[in-house]
Amino acid sequence: MLVRVICSMACAAMIVAAQDEKIENKPADSRQFTVEPGTHIPLSLINSVSTKNSVPGDRVYLETVFPILVDGKIVIPPGSYVAGTITEVQRPGKVKGRGEFHLRFDSLTLPNGTTRDFRARVSGIDGRASEELDRKEGSIKSEGNKGGDARTVAETAAAGASVGALAGGVSGAAGMGAGIGAAAGAAAGLMGVLFTRGPEAVLAKGTTLEMVLDRPVNFETSELDFSNSPMRRGSSDGPGPLPSKKSQTVPARRWPLD
Repeated sequence: MLVRVICSMACAAMIVAAQDEKIENKPADSRQFTVEPGTHIPLSLINSVSTKNSVPGDRVYLETVFPILVDGKIVIPPGSYVAGTITEVQRPGKVKGRGEFHLRFDSLTLPNGTTRDFRARVSGIDGRASEELDRKEGSIKSEGNKGGDARTVAETAAAGASVGALAGGVSGAAGMGAGIGAAAGAAAGLMGVLFTRGPEAVLAKGTTLEMVLDRPVNFETSELDFSNSPMRRGSSDGPGPLPSKKSQTVPARRWPLD
């Protein structure tokens, strides 16, 4: 009987010692950090995206440009990688319609290699970009070109009127020649508009986007050690958004006189 009691006490002592050892080996600051849903994270494009060249399923690569903190600790440092997917592409029409694509964010990789899969959407777009973000549909659309179409028709009409007036002056009917030339020029400009696509939706390398999380992303303290992570230069350095086509000066069309 005495032997059994001694064995039981020894076993109990061993269990208590093992538990104490686990407690001692556990890091004192071990805890979980949660990046909450609704967190906005600014990103910069590493590769360009265009409705002219992109198709559904194409990958998009970005990197974070500002640290995200939780309780005073950096959990997503600048230079973390974000991967996304083009889910839908629509090219601009020749008569109406605008270039449009949908972008979904899929994964995050911290500089130390820690990776998380998630789902997030675009919540903001570079203020310099001429493209527009439809927050309700989550799509990025090219700028409209109605003003440019009207200008094309007007310019060709004016050029045609000039040529018609010169030709009419030779025959003594300058007014009629100008009218005929204007009509012919307007028709030529309209045909050019009808056979030309509108502006493509383009986000150039270096364009800044903002994504918003729709679910929590959790990290353990051990996953947030960046002391051995190599320092590197940003790989998204680029010209950023392309200038608006509306603001570009279109040279007047010259009609041959010979």
